[in-house]
Amino acid sequence: MSVTVMTHTGAVSRWEPEGRRRLHEAALALFAERGFAQTTTAAIAERAGLTERTFFRYFPDKREVLFDGGHETQEILVAAVAGAPPEATTLEVIEAGLNAIAERLQPVRPFAQRRAAIIAGHPELQERELAKLEAWSGGVAAAFAQRGLDDPAARLAAGLTITVFRTAFQRWITGPGEPDLAAAVAAVVQDLGVLVG
Repeated sequence: MSVTVMTHTGAVSRWEPEGRRRLHEAALALFAERGFAQTTTAAIAERAGLTERTFFRYFPDKREVLFDGGHETQEILVAAVAGAPPEATTLEVIEAGLNAIAERLQPVRPFAQRRAAIIAGHPELQERELAKLEAWSGGVAAAFAQRGLDDPAARLAAGLTITVFRTAFQRWITGPGEPDLAAAVAAVVQDLGVLVG
């Protein structure tokens, strides 16, 4: 039996299992150092120790580094809304849906904070963020419709879901210490209940 000895030559390998994470980290660092507009995909790839071609295997452009995973998060949210108990109130369904994505997002709070700061400084990224949330709202509205709400009510419930998310998310990324996103969601849902109750 022969043993293959692998040595590192400094060349970039074709397959980088940690490539996505490295590109995220490199992009956020460069966006903070140079600004979003001045950062190129080539610079991101170089900082990550990868080729630009590898960058484009993961992302269609530098903007999408900041929105990676949004579709998967939407799927989790929609599935949790659709799967909430039939007897749950609308606010309980909203909370169940947002708790499902809170579990996904909680471990990446430092990334979320840095990402939010970058988006806040660029109108084109803010527009992309709104488009993402609009897509989430459409999916959630469809899930509420499957639960039996008529069209206007389903869209209203979906809009409330996104409003609760945005409010809780802002509290979570700006709160002192290590706040819990699910707790922020619960607090916003409680505030909403008091407001409309």
